[in-house]
Amino acid sequence: MDLFAASRQKNLDRVAPLAVRMRPRSIDEFVGQQHFLAPGKLLRRMLEADRLLSVLFYGPPGTGKTSLASLIAAYTQSHFEQMNASSVGVKEVRANLDAARERLAHGGKRTVLFLDEIHRFNRAQQDILLGDVEAGLIILIGATTENPFFAVNSALVSRSQIFQFQAIENADIKSLLKRAIADKERGFGDIDIQIDEKALDLWAEWSDGDARRALTALEVAILSSTGVSPVNVSHGRDARATVKIDQTIAEESMQRKAIAYDGTGDEHYDAASALIKSMRGSDPDAAIYWVARMLEAGEDPRFIARRIAILASEDIGLADPMALVIASACYDIVERIGMPECQLTLAEAVIYMAQAPKSNSATIAIAEAMKDAKEGRTIPVPKHLRDAHYKGAKRLDHGTGYKYPHDAASGFVEQEYLGVDKQYYTPKDLGFEAKVKSRLEALKKPPESPASIDPNG
Repeated sequence: MDLFAASRQKNLDRVAPLAVRMRPRSIDEFVGQQHFLAPGKLLRRMLEADRLLSVLFYGPPGTGKTSLASLIAAYTQSHFEQMNASSVGVKEVRANLDAARERLAHGGKRTVLFLDEIHRFNRAQQDILLGDVEAGLIILIGATTENPFFAVNSALVSRSQIFQFQAIENADIKSLLKRAIADKERGFGDIDIQIDEKALDLWAEWSDGDARRALTALEVAILSSTGVSPVNVSHGRDARATVKIDQTIAEESMQRKAIAYDGTGDEHYDAASALIKSMRGSDPDAAIYWVARMLEAGEDPRFIARRIAILASEDIGLADPMALVIASACYDIVERIGMPECQLTLAEAVIYMAQAPKSNSATIAIAEAMKDAKEGRTIPVPKHLRDAHYKGAKRLDHGTGYKYPHDAASGFVEQEYLGVDKQYYTPKDLGFEAKVKSRLEALKKPPESPASIDPNG
């Protein structure tokens, strides 16, 4: 028995960051994620009944994945092991799995293995877990900021319940900050803190749902204040010191709003999807926000320009042919001048795309034609359309019977160009395409015979 273990742990706890000290000690203290932790919800029922199955916690940083895993350790009667995939290897994982097997075989006690940042394991490393998870020898809790359907083996995903963590609401962030200010045991309850409500609002807003970031800002604001030292705060001294925190100090403590954004991950593709759908849905305000969000997070402006160009063809098409011209000019300017000036060009192009009439007729036409070209019977080129510029072409009847449209006064002649009865392009009555539709319909009408013409006009 180690008589000094408690004392050593107490000393370690004193220097732990505020975000670690303020981790919830019960489900009732847990902030956020009520969509699966509220009374009667699935995970709450599993915890209270101690009937936990393998789960994957997926969501942005600072939303409570590790904190919830620590709570599970307190609730479950199973043995609890915690590992971080960024700092362990196959050897350590195998040792834990072997110990879990022995523990179950000799004592009948199951093991809950919490593997933080599971996405840092490659596929082969993740495969090590599969056999014991499938056999029920361990209960796996995997935590990841990456989409598990991309970052975790499909076999592990199919054997686990997935709980998606959401960014914590501003009101909950403020509640957590106030709890830390008032808590005498783990927070700053021994200090006279006078804090402006606007400072709390700013931290809640700028943290973007990341409780850890908000708590860190509070800790920085207090520890950097005159007359308060980290050592004294951690030992409960300086109780008489008054710390005043206004909006200016709050801004200095956090510096700038954090935007969770991975240039190759979910946030990248989700933001791009939101931008495209906002332009397609004719909402310029939403579209301009998503552009600003992506640029602020460091997105390559050329990527945004490419999305604009694709949308101009795919979703606007001939309803407004000028959209493609503007998209092309936008990409050219973005490529030439870069940030920050090109944000003006992107803004103009995005607003234009959002307000433009929409038609996907050309998109549907090429998709159907490509499908027929790939899967259907190959249509031979009609003989009268074949190349006839070389000697011997006439002997093959190539080009024979071709009618040159410019020989007609209207510039149009009736002629077969495909060889089968098939319509790929169906224009819509939208924008400029309505004129295209009218012209094509007029060309398809049979010419009036002389007898049908009224000589009196």
